[in-house]
Amino acid sequence: MSREYGRGKRDDPSWGSRRVQRRQGSTHSMHSRRIRKPAPRGKGTTEVNLPEIQKVPKDILLQGTAAAVVSACNEESTIDRALSELEKLPLKDIIVVLNGCTDGTRSIVAKHHPGVTLVNLPDRLGHDVGRAVGARMTQADIVLFVDGDLPIPASDLLPFLQAVDQGTDVALNDLGKHLPPYARQDSVTRCKGFLNRILRRPDLGASSLTAVPHALSRRVLDLLGPAVLAVPPKAHAMAVLYGMMVTAVHAVDVLKTNRKRTFNTGKGNVMEQLIVGDHAEALTAVFQVAGASPFGPVPTRIDVAKGRNAR
Repeated sequence: MSREYGRGKRDDPSWGSRRVQRRQGSTHSMHSRRIRKPAPRGKGTTEVNLPEIQKVPKDILLQGTAAAVVSACNEESTIDRALSELEKLPLKDIIVVLNGCTDGTRSIVAKHHPGVTLVNLPDRLGHDVGRAVGARMTQADIVLFVDGDLPIPASDLLPFLQAVDQGTDVALNDLGKHLPPYARQDSVTRCKGFLNRILRRPDLGASSLTAVPHALSRRVLDLLGPAVLAVPPKAHAMAVLYGMMVTAVHAVDVLKTNRKRTFNTGKGNVMEQLIVGDHAEALTAVFQVAGASPFGPVPTRIDVAKGRNAR
């Protein structure tokens, strides 16, 4: 082979791809594997890391109907992105519950998302009440719950819809991998884990209806009633006790992206106290339904001492 001929092959931009195909024994056409060079970026254009982009299939098929309930309180900076992701999913209803909004959230939704149903609560009643109200507004087979301050990619929401569509009644966010060790966990996380242990579901870890995203089946909504969603740990406990299929289906890190507000930051904040109180109400309901103790008779201090001293 002449030196000029070899240099000509190396100067051919497709020579390297043909060489790789021959080594791999590919029978495909060279043109089917040729990688296009990216177009030059203009000034001010943000570079995107393509491997991190997860696209949602255009032809998503669900056996049942699906809806989403979005609780929003002054989310004008995030509500548009949150709804844009939801609109990529096969949802028959998207219901936005305005929870005491005083900013431009309502006008943004009305202007950019005309197909969305708006429910206005003049007073700030909390996200949990907003979810209960939104659940009453739809008869869909699957109801997905998200918050307006957390724009979550559609690819991370789809697993919750699919899980319920395939038989799960309560599809929870699997927060386990995003939590610190027990010694550094806050009281809310410990309450979630304790409730699951009481319910004999240690496999759920700290997964709970207190965290979004989550999805519910029509079966569990009809059984419990939408009103119980105003106390998420209680709804969670009742679903388990009544034999519903409760599963942590997909992990979405909402801990780092959760919007920081004055009432949800700092040890012993108002939101923390509210959630701990909700878990106390859930435990009361568990004992009322399951008896004095879900684990059977509670041993006395004397029994415990005897067992310890006998070792």
